[in-house]
Amino acid sequence: MGGSSGILAPASPGSPPVHAVEPAVVARDLAAGYGTETVWAGATFEIGAGEMVGVLGPNGAGKSTLLRLLLGLLRPQRGTVQVLGRPPMRGNPDIGYVPQRRPTTDETSIRGVDLVRLGLDGHRWGTPLPGRRQRAAGRRVADAVAAVAAQPYAGRPVGQLSGGELQRLLLAQALVGEPTLLLLDEPLASLDLRHQAGMAALVSDLARELGLTVLLIAHDVNPLLPVIDRVLYIGRGGVAIGTPGEVITPEVLSRLYEAPVEVLEDSRGRLFVVGLEDEVSHPHGY
Repeated sequence: MGGSSGILAPASPGSPPVHAVEPAVVARDLAAGYGTETVWAGATFEIGAGEMVGVLGPNGAGKSTLLRLLLGLLRPQRGTVQVLGRPPMRGNPDIGYVPQRRPTTDETSIRGVDLVRLGLDGHRWGTPLPGRRQRAAGRRVADAVAAVAAQPYAGRPVGQLSGGELQRLLLAQALVGEPTLLLLDEPLASLDLRHQAGMAALVSDLARELGLTVLLIAHDVNPLLPVIDRVLYIGRGGVAIGTPGEVITPEVLSRLYEAPVEVLEDSRGRLFVVGLEDEVSHPHGY
């Protein structure tokens, strides 16, 4: 299946675990693109409340496009999508979002704690809140910083922080508004393997503790394998969803790319996709 083809995984693997509450995301024959260009199409899936889903695929496949749809920043070309029971809308306070991290310089002087506070009152930047609301906001910022264990460096300028420290503070910024859905665009990028595993475990722990639904974009599924429920794999205009064992297989990926694809597993259980050299330049193929 390629081009504008749709879901690859059969209905049963693509179905979310049984939840007593309404799904967080429901897509029906969904197509996304820009102008007249379709990036992917035919996506039908549900993300259950409380699920943690890894969004995988090569560069340019449309992973960030999916998040733009859910954030209400892009309209579907075809089909429908519901987010937390209603059509997507800009500025939804029930969604916490961490975009792809942009490089900072040593001269970036905003403190980490102020970066977190932007998640509460970024639209009011430069305008102080009244006293009582100011104190309440301060408590929420402190709680969010504590949730990601960033107290030791939250008072420092972000330009002096490591990539892992900054990523934790951006996560706190997304949490400070007390969302129910968390959208993370490559939060593991630029982190070493140890910190990738630590960040994935932190997100998983917070999701369980706070009852969050999480969609996390990544290039490499391996740091996510211990913590995710399912993967949503985007490639060549199609979408496949299921558990890692159901989707990251030679059969599913070969159909997705209309080319022979191998999936190798090493002695430590890490997965490696072989045969996507024309799709990506990085070794993991995600």
